[in-house]
Amino acid sequence: MEEVMVQEAVIRLEKFLKFAGVVMTGGEAKILIQSGMVKVNGQTEQRRGRKLQDRDVVTMPDGLMLRVCVKGEESALKED
Repeated sequence: MEEVMVQEAVIRLEKFLKFAGVVMTGGEAKILIQSGMVKVNGQTEQRRGRKLQDRDVVTMPDGLMLRVCVKGEESALKED
């Protein structure tokens, strides 16, 4: 699972996909999301405006899993 650091406490799914570099444009993100090919926390998500928070997991059609990590919350993610 890849962790993607974001500045905001809440980020829209469409913006997150662009920020993570898994899509090049908002149009590409829209097509993927609205066609039901993206999952958030294991559930299909078709709303591109879905708000993601720290530790949410986005799964892409190819199986790539991306975890939202809010900058400043790194210590909460450490599992020693």
